[in-house]
Amino acid sequence: MELKQKYNNFPFNPSKVPFFYGWVILFAATVGVLCSAPGQTTGVSTFTDYLIENIGISRDQISTAYMFGTIASSFILTYAGKLYDKYGARWVGMAAALTLGFVLVLFSQSDRIIKAIVPQSSDIYVGVAVATCIVFFFMLRFSGQGVITMVSRNMLMKWFIARRGLVNGISSVFVSLGFSIAPLSFDLLIVGTTWRWAWLLMAMGIGVGFFLFVFIFFRDNPEDCDQIPDGEIHGNKEHDVIIKPFKQFTLKEARSGLTFWLFVLPSAIYAMFITGYVFHLVSVFGEAGIDKEHALSVFIPMSMISVVLAFVGGWISDRIKLQYLLYFMLAGMVVALIALANINTGFYYYAFIIGSAIPSGMYNVLLSVTWPRFYGRDNLGKITGFVMAIIVFFSALGPIFFSLSHSHLGSYSYAIYTLLGIILIISAISFKAHNPQDAFER
Repeated sequence: MELKQKYNNFPFNPSKVPFFYGWVILFAATVGVLCSAPGQTTGVSTFTDYLIENIGISRDQISTAYMFGTIASSFILTYAGKLYDKYGARWVGMAAALTLGFVLVLFSQSDRIIKAIVPQSSDIYVGVAVATCIVFFFMLRFSGQGVITMVSRNMLMKWFIARRGLVNGISSVFVSLGFSIAPLSFDLLIVGTTWRWAWLLMAMGIGVGFFLFVFIFFRDNPEDCDQIPDGEIHGNKEHDVIIKPFKQFTLKEARSGLTFWLFVLPSAIYAMFITGYVFHLVSVFGEAGIDKEHALSVFIPMSMISVVLAFVGGWISDRIKLQYLLYFMLAGMVVALIALANINTGFYYYAFIIGSAIPSGMYNVLLSVTWPRFYGRDNLGKITGFVMAIIVFFSALGPIFFSLSHSHLGSYSYAIYTLLGIILIISAISFKAHNPQDAFER
């Protein structure tokens, strides 16, 4: 028996659950994505100023470390996808949980570790500090933003076909809510303890609690548990939309088509945009004369709109072509970028909230549903690993891209308008983003 199927019936047999086990997988996958929060930009941003102050490096230097650490993690995510295909969600998820828990402990002691290596008065202190942060950010981003997110989403997509969009929409509601309150929750945890203890408590919760949770509830394939996706048989096509692929694509075949890149790049640019402005949130809004309270308050209404869009988008994605959701996402990004470049406390403030909520909601739908529908389940780990590698790579560029725009050109607007130009180019050719399965229908 392969390792991915070993102990599938321990501590309980999923097929003995009195209802389709896919609904348990929906719960487990949602918890999994939420537990990646400390490794996401929203989680890191809460601690950024504490790292700058206690380690004794500049904002550009911490942004550079974040960039290189994240880029390094992106280079091995495709390999992590291969491991996922081989060993399954349970075992890879457990390994990622241990890694994330361990690196959170390291971050809680990061300034002490660096100063134990070299005195702060040393000429090489800054270099050692940045290098150490690169290693820590590499582990954090690889395990959190990368592997745990990929494993959780892929697992859910394997257990459903006809209801794939619906369950992703349900999951996205809770993920969006969780991520929107994560910065505030982490900040409250820091205020209630210290920034060190906040990371240590999260390390124990993920390294021990989530590790056990993955072992108990995660299962990779319904077929390995004597079940079938959705709990019932479905054809290849419903609502005049292909939901079950006729051909199983390899990674090489998938990325050789234009459609693949037309769906990958908007998500990658969106990740770059999000990490860029969130990492420097207070400073970006401060440049326009908006205080910290108003800057942070954008997340609540944004998340409320995003949650509704994620659910509706997920539900409707089972009934319409994903190309239409791509159009909607691109339009939202155009509005958000124009609004942020001209941000004020009036019209553009609210336009930014609405514009940002649209790609936020669609991102969760398209990043999950697209790949199994377009390219099949057989090589889902390799394909989504490569997709995540691109998205993580671009997300790494966000903070330093915004930082350099501000420090060298005097404004964040240069970075914003550059991203806007790229999105407009993608929008102009997005009409070619057809499902590659259409060619095999007959």
